[in-house]
Amino acid sequence: MERKRGRRIQEIVSVAAELFGERGYDGVSLEDVAERLDVTKGSLYYYFKGKDELATAAIETLGNTWTSRLEQLPQAQDDLPSERLRALIHEHITIAVRDYPAALRLFLAPRQWPDAQRARIKQLRQQHDRIFRTAIEAGLATGDFTVTSVDTALQCMHAAMSQAPLWCADLTGRARDHAIDELTDTLMMLVGQAPSEQPRP
Repeated sequence: MERKRGRRIQEIVSVAAELFGERGYDGVSLEDVAERLDVTKGSLYYYFKGKDELATAAIETLGNTWTSRLEQLPQAQDDLPSERLRALIHEHITIAVRDYPAALRLFLAPRQWPDAQRARIKQLRQQHDRIFRTAIEAGLATGDFTVTSVDTALQCMHAAMSQAPLWCADLTGRARDHAIDELTDTLMMLVGQAPSEQPRP
C-alpha cells in the first residue's frame, strides 16, 4: 500500500510540475492538475493540503531528482575534467529533453512564484550551478579549459541547455540523440574544447 501511495504521489507531482512549467504558478489550479490526471479535485486533497503544498512538492521533487542524477554520474578516479563536464552537460540535456521537457521551465521564472517557493527555487538553482562550476574550475586548475569568465561560460551553458527541449521538440530516435550530442559538443567549446573527431553512430 505504501509503495502504491508513493507511486501515486509521484504521478501527481510529475503532472503538477509539467503544468507549472507550462503555465507558471498563477496559471495552474488544483482543478487543472485533477483534469490532467483524470481524477476529482477532492482526491488530490488526500495527498496535498492545497496548491502551495503541491507546488512545493513539485519543486523539491524535480530539483532534487535532477541534481541527484547529475551528482551520481559514474566518475573514474582518473577521469579528465573534460570527460566529467561533457558527461554532466550530456546528462542534463538528456533529462531536459526526454524526461522533463515542460517542467524545466518551472525553474526559469522564479519571480512568478510566491516568496517561499521562490527562495527554494533559488537554492536549488545554486546547488545545480555548483555542480557545473566545480567541474569547470577543475578543468581550469589543470589547464584543460580556457574561458573568458567562469560566470559567463556558465550563463551561456545554462541558457542553451534550458532551450534544448524546445529545439528537440520535434525530434525522435537517432535525430534526437544526434541533436543532444551536437549540443553537448557545442557547449564544450565554451571552455575551449574542440568537438570530438570520432564519428558518432
